[in-house]
Amino acid sequence: MWLNPALYSSSAPSIEADTAALPEASRTAEALADLAAGLARSWIWSALSYQDIKLRYRGSLLGPFWVTLTNLILVVAMGGIYGALFHIETEIYVPFLMCGLSIWQFISTMATEGCATFTAAADVIQQVPLPFSIQAYRTVYRNLIVLAHNAVIIPFGLVIFDVPVSWHLLEIVPAMLVLCLNGLWISLLLGTISTRFRDIPPIVANFVQVVFFVTPIFWPLAAAGSWASFLALNPVFAAIDVLRSPLLGGPPEPTSWPILLACTVIGSVGSLSVFIRFRERIAYWI
Repeated sequence: MWLNPALYSSSAPSIEADTAALPEASRTAEALADLAAGLARSWIWSALSYQDIKLRYRGSLLGPFWVTLTNLILVVAMGGIYGALFHIETEIYVPFLMCGLSIWQFISTMATEGCATFTAAADVIQQVPLPFSIQAYRTVYRNLIVLAHNAVIIPFGLVIFDVPVSWHLLEIVPAMLVLCLNGLWISLLLGTISTRFRDIPPIVANFVQVVFFVTPIFWPLAAAGSWASFLALNPVFAAIDVLRSPLLGGPPEPTSWPILLACTVIGSVGSLSVFIRFRERIAYWI
């Protein structure tokens, strides 16, 4: 059900009230149909994602590879210093840091850009009758493209530092799928809430900064001492660990997969509930 034309009608408030009074089953069916229709239109959100990348780096010589170069410089600069601080050999710490930073940037950017899922596409939403979920798929796919650029240095780093390859490497496939699913519900949830409350994006940005320092990204979990078992329950660490550990040739922490899957289920259900309840109001809030 598309209600954007009501934006230009003086009866819009009453229409909003009518949509709020729709039966729960009807709203649920429309929201699920929206998600399915958005997924089926992959050619739209993939094209929009490529356009976003091109516009973001328009006029740049290296384009998205500027981020890759920045990460490389950061890893080289921090590798020797922080490896010595944590008493870890450089050939072990540098791959650890390299993988952790790339995955963290994907997760953190999904959270911060997820807040602008709908507000950044206000013109499209108000003028073109497309499923709202297209914008969420667009956000996830755009960040996957950036992650692909950032991850270019990882294979070279693993080879240079002779990181062992084990069967755990196969875990990165389901891990990426689960992270993308989490990115989808994060985009839907934060995107919907942020259309109504515009102070959500700065709150999320500040929260992300705090999470960075309390999550074992550039420091190993064992360095936390007695706090290690508690910090292992951090969902962000779990999301990083299920990708980083297989890349480094080892298994994730025993708690990582259960925590990540639990957050995926809880987050998906909560996000879907919010999307079902307020989907028809997004166009008005924008």
